[in-house]
Amino acid sequence: MLNTDLRQGITTHEVEARRKRFGFNELATEKTNLLKQFLSYFQGPVLYVMELAALLAAGLGDWVDFGVICGILLLNAFVGWYQEKQAADVVASLRGDIAMKATVVRDGGEQTILAREIVPGDIIIVEEGQTVPADVRLICNYDTPEDYERYLQMKEEDLFDDSSDPDDEKDDENIDEERPITQGHSLIATDQSAITGESLAVDKYMGEVAYYTTGCKRGKAYGIALTSARHSFVGRTASLVQGAKDQGHFKAIMNSIGTALLVLVMFFILAAWIGGFFRHLGIATPRGGTESSGTLLHYALILLIVGVPVGLPVVTTTTLAVGAAYLAEERAIVQKLTAIESLAGVDVLCSDKTGTLTANQLSIREPYVAEGQDVNWMMAVAALASSHNLKSLDPIDKVTLLTIRRYPKAREILNQGWKTEKFTPFDPVSKRITTVCHMGGDKYVCAKGAPKAILNLSNCDEETARLFRDKAADFARRGFRSLGVAYQKNGGDWVLLGLLSMFDPPREDTAQTIVEAQQLGVPVKMLTGDAIAIAKETCKMLALGTKVYNSTKLIHGGLSGTTQHDLVERADGFAEVFPEHKYQVVEMLQQRGHLTAMTGDGVNDAPSLKKADCGIAVEGSTEAAQAAADIVFLAPGLSTIVLAIKIARQIFQRMKAYIQYRIALCLHLELYLVTSMIIINETIRAELIVFIALFADLATVAVAYDNAFSEPRPVEWQLPKIWLISVVLGILLALGTWVIRGTLFLPNGGIIQNFGSIQEILFLEVALTENWLIFVTRGGKTFPSFQLVFAIFGVDVMATIFCLFGWLSGGLYQTDPPSTYNFRADGWVDVVTVVVVWAYSIGVTIVIAMVYYLLNKISWLNDLGRKDRTRKDPAIENMIAALSKLSLEHGKDKHGVDRYVLAARAAEEEDDE
Repeated sequence: MLNTDLRQGITTHEVEARRKRFGFNELATEKTNLLKQFLSYFQGPVLYVMELAALLAAGLGDWVDFGVICGILLLNAFVGWYQEKQAADVVASLRGDIAMKATVVRDGGEQTILAREIVPGDIIIVEEGQTVPADVRLICNYDTPEDYERYLQMKEEDLFDDSSDPDDEKDDENIDEERPITQGHSLIATDQSAITGESLAVDKYMGEVAYYTTGCKRGKAYGIALTSARHSFVGRTASLVQGAKDQGHFKAIMNSIGTALLVLVMFFILAAWIGGFFRHLGIATPRGGTESSGTLLHYALILLIVGVPVGLPVVTTTTLAVGAAYLAEERAIVQKLTAIESLAGVDVLCSDKTGTLTANQLSIREPYVAEGQDVNWMMAVAALASSHNLKSLDPIDKVTLLTIRRYPKAREILNQGWKTEKFTPFDPVSKRITTVCHMGGDKYVCAKGAPKAILNLSNCDEETARLFRDKAADFARRGFRSLGVAYQKNGGDWVLLGLLSMFDPPREDTAQTIVEAQQLGVPVKMLTGDAIAIAKETCKMLALGTKVYNSTKLIHGGLSGTTQHDLVERADGFAEVFPEHKYQVVEMLQQRGHLTAMTGDGVNDAPSLKKADCGIAVEGSTEAAQAAADIVFLAPGLSTIVLAIKIARQIFQRMKAYIQYRIALCLHLELYLVTSMIIINETIRAELIVFIALFADLATVAVAYDNAFSEPRPVEWQLPKIWLISVVLGILLALGTWVIRGTLFLPNGGIIQNFGSIQEILFLEVALTENWLIFVTRGGKTFPSFQLVFAIFGVDVMATIFCLFGWLSGGLYQTDPPSTYNFRADGWVDVVTVVVVWAYSIGVTIVIAMVYYLLNKISWLNDLGRKDRTRKDPAIENMIAALSKLSLEHGKDKHGVDRYVLAARAAEEEDDE
């Protein structure tokens, strides 16, 4: 399979055969089995209890109950499956916009295909700026395909390294000096920092492996795909953690609510049974003329139906899925649904400067030219020290090349027949770009980079160096990024040419968006690689605050423990940061109890994106950053992120409203039914109870589409507050039902105007007050959506029809004390009585709404269950800081016994900037 001809590639027929064997070239989790996904909606503690209730109904021969319970289960499963599939399709269509592409040789010609379509044996063209689309063994330089014969010869002699682990490349002991594959020029250089942690690009020679998902920083070469992504080095690593599926905070919350409700159900069943023992009720068969629902197992069945919120897992999951589709409309791809919950609770946003806070539209202002130097020669050298790959130009290189238009003489210099020998891209250690090139028999090394890095190359006099530094500082104070330019001719001294000044203006909407974010309780911290003066100037323009510190103050400033954490909390931003600094900032904020969002775009940002509570890959980010992020944004700027936070809070509000509503519903019927079973030996018939449960589920399917409001501060579950309010609402609902039941003991029938039935009147009152409760818990800050209004109105009409025609009312209960009014045996209720029940239910709902409003006005209750977002623990923080300065040393004592001792860590040598 790996003997593919370089010029012909493999044929379309071979591609199909290999794909059947190896599958698609992607790490994505196995394709969702729709049937398996549908069946998953019948799994979980809450659903198992409902399935037990269905079996109990079948065992008791209550086929109406059995059919309706099965209908509820199927309805929930279908709605959940369908809504999640619809939302996933929206997100998937958007995800196609960021799919990785690759250039391959097939059927004798070059083709651009999706990277997932690569098969082992494909000839791939790897070039600068692209992500390596598979584990690829390099064959030869793109411009010298004749070297293919040499590659075949070396392969025949078995001279290639078989190592499939990039860490082996760093192990000096493994390097065989006689290995011929590191002779000559490297074909490409790849950024392996995400795999091995190396900050410098790694040179790759003929026969070496370039690893899947690493970024090509330099060069263009042919390679052959060794295997599919799943079996690549990265794929094998990913498979190690695939089995450990993270349930997430959201799942844990749902399970805790479900478990608490199940415990309550068991308690209420026990109470009802104890009451039943005193009433001498049968276990499964009615005794002495008792109504068919008056048995212990029927009591258990009724309480299982009302006490278990069967729709809870489905409605909350589909609310998240529909929310993901809402975010997709705003050009934000949600990689995992639980990220929405994290985004809603974020209280610190760490943001990149370039492209997020600023427009990423660099322009070169008037350059500074060193004394005795020519501006045209300086611009020509700056252009030579730029990437020559026009497909994937860095913004700085792009603006440098575009500015050449303003300098005709510089263009003439560049047209004099320059030949590039070697191009070394920018890296965070050397902080410069260099190009080795030739013209007219002379060898030139052109360099462009950070002013300090360029100044360190030259041996200029102190006066020139001082002028250079002063000018760079002046540019920085004005908010300009400056780049030094220098060259070396035929191995002589480096000559300083001057400074290019670049300006990246803030986005028009950024300052307003930052104010908006602060009003939402999400302060923005700027993390940038620019100099501190530029960072401060940008902060002034954006009204961000000027408490901006150099990253060296954070790491090497002598701070540790609590003082270091305090600095990170107080700072408005950090300048001259490397990826590891971002990681430390996120970690320290999390240790203080903050939920942190982090934006990033490069391969190097992947660790901090993973570490953050909500990793955000901004527009134009690399595939590696997108893979590590929880949410990928396809629209530029900070405003899209702030908008996403608002949408996430709305989604969270929908879930919170539904959960409060559902707990109150469970408690309402549990309290009323158990007390009525014990006190008057009566219950609402099981057949009517299942329809109350069905109506509650039908009505709340539309919650996912409701017009929710966005909280003005970061949201939290606040479970103690949810439970307290839900218990109060449940008690009020139960009291409302008891009032209407109490009137039916009056000789004149109480609420009944002409004729009626206890069962049907209770059924209608319970159905109406429970359905309308969602309007209370959702809050009054926004109007409900027409979907929610129509869904609830629809089930109210159905409940009214049930009541009018006495459907499933059954026989009369013999209550204790008995009722004296003569109720209709067929269960019919007159229209006037129905109108009165509606009016009474509206009154109950208004009272409940007033109580709910007053409860939310109590300040201590509003903060009940909120976590301390600025928790300090100086003792622990200082202890960890002290431990980080120690290391474990291995040695032998005088008797030759191995000993391990704690010793002070050797001081790290700092690079001289």
